[in-house]
Order: sequence, then structure tokens, then C-alpha cells
Amino acid sequence: MSFNLIIKRSISTTATNFGKRNFRKFQLFNKRGSRQFKRQQAEKPDPDVPIHTRGVRPIGYTNGNNEFVMVPEMIPELIVPDLTGCKFKPYVSYRTKEVVQSEFTAQDLFNVVYAPKIAKDFKEGKLDEQGNPLEPSPEEKQTPAEAFLNARKTGSDLF
Repeated sequence: MSFNLIIKRSISTTATNFGKRNFRKFQLFNKRGSRQFKRQQAEKPDPDVPIHTRGVRPIGYTNGNNEFVMVPEMIPELIVPDLTGCKFKPYVSYRTKEVVQSEFTAQDLFNVVYAPKIAKDFKEGKLDEQGNPLEPSPEEKQTPAEAFLNARKTGSDLF
């Protein structure tokens, strides 16, 4: 049995032809065809070759007679606001001052949501002997389970 018949992959480090290759004679195709093919399709399109529309939405349809019917409602319309007189820039400079913000804690949340109401009730004398409000707000009437569910709702972090 001859060992020369075994097919295997190999890498050759020697140059078979000394000198440079002439790559101009090779037609290097891109994904959608060569330049010559594109020129021929632009001048005289071949009906057997489908037009490639990958990534592009159609602006019409082909009817039974193989004619393209354009639908004006299918043409994309870009709605861009008028930005004349807008003071904002299209980018943020790297020279802007760094914003340092401390961590938002439970104490901060209490100071924002509950503290103004408690201070107002204390000044107006609307607290009982234990410090509970005589006229509780909807947030104060919640049970711990209701408060937990409301805290987990979408948009609850916006106040």
C-alpha cells in the first residue's frame, strides 16, 4: 500500500513561483457581485437575476404582470425636529467637570418622602402621644407588604 494516496492538510513554506503575483487579473468579488456585473445590471438588467434587497424595506410590490408598483405609504419618512436655536451640543466634551454624587441611601429616601410630612404635622400639632399622625397620608397608611410591592413596580424610582 502506498502512503502517497493519503489525503492530508499541509502548509508549504516554500514559494512555488518566485516573484510577485499579478492580482489585477483576478476578479475579486465582493458580496454582491463584481464591478463589471454591477455596471451591466445598471445598464441592462437581467430579469433572471433577482435584485438583492437584504436589509432594505420594500417600497412597493410586484404585481402578476411582473411590474413593480410603488406604494407612497411604504416609503420611509424621517421626522427630524428643527434644532435651530438649540443651545445643546451634539457631544459631551472630555473637559467637563466630573460629577461626584454620593450613594442614595434609605435615610435620603426617608428625608425626601416622609420627613416633610412629619415636620409639618409636628408644627401643626397633628400627632398623637405616640408620635403617629392623626391624618395619615396614603404612604403612611400602607402596610409593609403593600409598600414592598409598590417599591418593586415599574417607575417607582421616579419621584
